[in-house]
Amino acid sequence: MDIVSKRKWYFVISALILIPGILSLIIPPSINPGIDFSSGSAIEIGFDNEVLEDDVRAVLGELGHSDARIQRLATDTVFVRMQELEEGELPKIIAALTSDVGTVTGVPQVETVSAEVDGETVRNAIIAVLIAAVGILFFITWSFRHIPNSFRYGVAALLALSHDILIIIGIFSILGKAIDLEVNAMFIVGLLAVAGYSVNDTIVVFDRIRENVARNIDRPFGESVNISIMESMGRSLGTSLTTLFALLALLLIGGSTLREFLLVLMIGVLAGTYSSIFIASQFLVMWNRGELGRFFRLVTLRRSRVAGDS
Repeated sequence: MDIVSKRKWYFVISALILIPGILSLIIPPSINPGIDFSSGSAIEIGFDNEVLEDDVRAVLGELGHSDARIQRLATDTVFVRMQELEEGELPKIIAALTSDVGTVTGVPQVETVSAEVDGETVRNAIIAVLIAAVGILFFITWSFRHIPNSFRYGVAALLALSHDILIIIGIFSILGKAIDLEVNAMFIVGLLAVAGYSVNDTIVVFDRIRENVARNIDRPFGESVNISIMESMGRSLGTSLTTLFALLALLLIGGSTLREFLLVLMIGVLAGTYSSIFIASQFLVMWNRGELGRFFRLVTLRRSRVAGDS
């Protein structure tokens, strides 16, 4: 099976997936930030009976607080974080909970809390990813130093990583507009987890390429890449499928608390598997054959002609 010869189609498929997400990000609001990104109210509520998070969530949803985050502190106590309450709204919530869940004990105190995920947290996460990206680039370049153009492997791994992250953000942007899916703290955690998974998946394929290139230096590079992909595809697909089954099970039984985190991981696993086989490896082949240089020269030439005509 000749995978390498069809490489241009793989980039077309990626473009068809990426472009709608990029357009959605351009159209404000780019994403739908959840309560973690804003200030709000925190309430600890005690009951005289055992309560379930889903029961409390259902009541709050009927009162317009479907985005509330609920954590059970004990069998009869829950901690609720929601958008800042208006004056007179707390008695209505207590009355509804007493009616549908159980008698509320004591007088719950409302505290105003700041955003859990503020601008500084997001900036720190971005800085951490950039530092990790530089580390990945140097590590892969050093690890593959015994084969020609080892630097290209690091660049290709970062390209695959960027591809996966952009797909996830784009899909969440679209879903935010379509079904009001929010981006919260678990989304950021999921992105960082996907970054590690994506690089790991890519290195597995690259390591096989390194072995085949070192074993037969005279063989055309594209042929070595194709052989390496075929040899590692079973392992990559098997690992991804078993991971997806586990994530799907968690998504079905884990409730809404982990929903965004698990959705990010599921999209990331699919995107990471695809990019490691059909993007990163093909990028190496295109670079090796000088196709990237010809592409950029063609773009530059066309821009020059357009500028000259104007």
